[in-house]
Amino acid sequence: MSNTAPKIAIVGRSKDTVNYERALRRLSIPCISTLASSKMQSCNGLLLPGGGDITPAFFGEKNNGSKNIDTELDIIQLQALEQALRYEKPVLGICKGMQIINVFFGGTIIQHMNEYKIHQYQDGDQFHDSTIVPDTFLYSLYGSSLMVNSAHHQCLRRLGQNLRLAQYASSTPVPEAVFHESLPVYGVQWHPERLFPDGDKLFLFFQSLLS
Repeated sequence: MSNTAPKIAIVGRSKDTVNYERALRRLSIPCISTLASSKMQSCNGLLLPGGGDITPAFFGEKNNGSKNIDTELDIIQLQALEQALRYEKPVLGICKGMQIINVFFGGTIIQHMNEYKIHQYQDGDQFHDSTIVPDTFLYSLYGSSLMVNSAHHQCLRRLGQNLRLAQYASSTPVPEAVFHESLPVYGVQWHPERLFPDGDKLFLFFQSLLS
């Protein structure tokens, strides 16, 4: 890989981002896991990975079912997102990362959804059908439907400002993907780093946005 190749900053603790690095490097997409703003600035795109739940205070609520909270990481990820948008760098959020995007734009989170049993990790990802909205970035990649993998007990409630729905679970109202109507910001609730080969299409799409 060339040192000058477009690089993706995965904003997370390196012990938690191994699967993301492995998936990107298997596709020869340069990446680095970091919490350092200076290193993020040298990258061309931002990936907000999955993880625990967001600190509820950041979307104006008390804890009502949130767990595995890492407030320090939340702050770093929100600041990284702000920095990326300032320089118009593409952003991809995965699972918690999509929720971070939603909260950043003023949206809210259902802290423990009624449908959690068919989405929550139980000795492995849960798989379910999803419906993709026409004329969205996912529709051009997958068509009208996709079997996705879930590992979450929370979901988006109110969409953030200028965010649009791109995908939802076919049997429930749970949002599975969003995008910003004017900025290069995309989020999926599922895990492309563990969904081979369909997840590769999303990563390659994201790579195509980098400059």
